[in-house]
Amino acid sequence: MKKSTFILAAALVAGFAACSKQSVQTTYDKQETYIANFIAAQQKRDTTASVTYKDGVVRITLHDTLERTGLLADTLRTGGTVSFHYAGYTLTSGSVSSSNLFATNHQNTANAAGWKLSDTTAFKIETLSLDNTLLDGLQRGLEGVRNQDECYILFSGKYGYGSRVQGTIPARSALVYHVWVSSISND
Repeated sequence: MKKSTFILAAALVAGFAACSKQSVQTTYDKQETYIANFIAAQQKRDTTASVTYKDGVVRITLHDTLERTGLLADTLRTGGTVSFHYAGYTLTSGSVSSSNLFATNHQNTANAAGWKLSDTTAFKIETLSLDNTLLDGLQRGLEGVRNQDECYILFSGKYGYGSRVQGTIPARSALVYHVWVSSISND
């Protein structure tokens, strides 16, 4: 009797784990659909936008012009540094709004969202090293940006915080970063 109870319990645990894994994959698949819808909407708004895919992460560079896409344009590489303003959003449909903004150092975005901050140092430009300490999605999305790029970096929860809750960001959330690059350096 004990052996059959153990086998039944093990089967239930295995079944639950399989359902849970399938549920997570379904969530990520749905997020990929949201990302595709966001891309389509941006390309409709900005016909000069270019889309770059890198290992599950998408970067949409807005107002991309031919003279900026030449071989001489310096792009950010791993180990380089980037200075930028940003607005971070959770992606719960095919668009973003101030209701799903979770962080920003871009004053116009904060004002538009109705954020009242008394500490104006929150709006200082962020400078980061592209050294694999960032979220996978942000690391992959920033690699290849150029001076003065404005872009969206989008990725599913698989490349974000995964099963961890991070502040107001729910576990397994798809994320969008609107980024205004000031400068890059690969020195």
